[in-house]
Amino acid sequence: MPEVLNVSAYLFTRLTDAAQLKPALRQRALAAGLRGTIILAEEGINLFLAGDADAVRGFIDGLRADARFAALTTTETWSDAQPFRKMLVKVKREIIRMDRPAIQPESGRAPAVAPATLRRWLDQGHDDAGREVVMLDTRNAFEVDLGGFAGALDWRIDRFTQFPDAIARHRDDLEDKTVVSYCTGGIRCEKAAIVLREEGVDAWQLDGGILAWFAEVGSDHYRGDCFVFDERYAVGSDLAPAVRDAEALA
Repeated sequence: MPEVLNVSAYLFTRLTDAAQLKPALRQRALAAGLRGTIILAEEGINLFLAGDADAVRGFIDGLRADARFAALTTTETWSDAQPFRKMLVKVKREIIRMDRPAIQPESGRAPAVAPATLRRWLDQGHDDAGREVVMLDTRNAFEVDLGGFAGALDWRIDRFTQFPDAIARHRDDLEDKTVVSYCTGGIRCEKAAIVLREEGVDAWQLDGGILAWFAEVGSDHYRGDCFVFDERYAVGSDLAPAVRDAEALA
C-alpha cells in the first residue's frame, strides 16, 4: 500500500493578503513535513502537496478554518515515494495564467457537469436535451499527447494564454453543440468555460477535471494517461503513477 498522500486543490476566492499568507502557509507546511507547491494570487489558491496522510489532511483542514477557503475540495492520489523535492509557496498575478483579467471565476462559475452525468451523456451519444456533446481539451499539447478523451478536440496550444485566441479560429466547430471543457484538475477548464460562454458557446466544465473522472468513473471514454505536475509525471486511470519520470518515456 503506497504511503505518500498526494493532493491537488484549487479555489477561486478573493485574497487581498496573498503576500502576508505566503510565509505563514510555508511555515505550517514545513512543520507538517509536507512538500509541494502552493500558488497564491488575488483570485485564489492552487496547490499540490504530498506527505503523511494525517499531516496533509490536517493542513487542508487548517486552510478550511479560514472562511475564504471553506469550500476547498481536494483530489487524492497515492504514491510510494515523495514526488516533490521542495516546499514552495509562490505569489503570482493569477493562480492559472490566462492574461484575461476580466475573467473572474470567483464572481460566478460556468455550469459544471459531474463525471457520472458526463459518462451518461457520452454513453448515449448526446446530452439530456439531445444535443451533440463535444469534449474540448484545454491543456497544453504535450499534456494531451499522454492521453485524453476519445474524439476530443485538441487545439494544439503550447500555453494556456493562447486558449482565448484559439476560440476565434475554431468557433464554427462548436456551433449548436454542448461543449464540455476539461483539464487535469479543473482549474483551467473553469476559466476556459467562462470565456467560451462569453463567445456564445454552450460550454460546461468537467467538475474536478480528469482526476475526478478517474476517481469516479475510471477509464471509460478516456485513452492513455494523465500528465501531473510532479515527479510522477503521469497517472493512469487507477490514479497510480503511470511512469516514474520523463526519462521513462524515452
